[in-house]
Amino acid sequence: MKNIEDINKEAIKKIVASKKITDFSPGDTLKVGVRIVEGKRERIQYFEGVCIAKKNRDLNSSFKVRKISFGEGVERTFALYSPNVDSIKVIRSGKVRRAKLYYLRDRKGKSARIAEKIKKKIGVDISVKPVEPIKKVVSTIKEEIKTEEN
Repeated sequence: MKNIEDINKEAIKKIVASKKITDFSPGDTLKVGVRIVEGKRERIQYFEGVCIAKKNRDLNSSFKVRKISFGEGVERTFALYSPNVDSIKVIRSGKVRRAKLYYLRDRKGKSARIAEKIKKKIGVDISVKPVEPIKKVVSTIKEEIKTEEN
């Protein structure tokens, strides 16, 4: 007999197989594509803001995104594995030291900004091809010029 946790894990595997879910953390600026159905038409509306909270509870995982719209703070909670969430794109990574950023609700203007986390890239990119010398091309051009003069 299966318990609820096993059923939830199978459901998560099925969802992750069909849809790619990006890794993000609180403090990141996200662009969340939400499916909206208007009558028979379906469209995607993007909600861009700062992730202020993330709750990891298997199938019940969710996250809150906050943005300022026309001078008014708007927060929206999204279920991570919801079929209504089309895509999640990380615009920039934020450098924060706590998991829940509810203190941003009281902040306005420059004090509500979050510093950007700079990711260091260590190592050499192997996929870069070495540049071929240009001498061969120059010599063939000189030979063509000589043949034209003769």
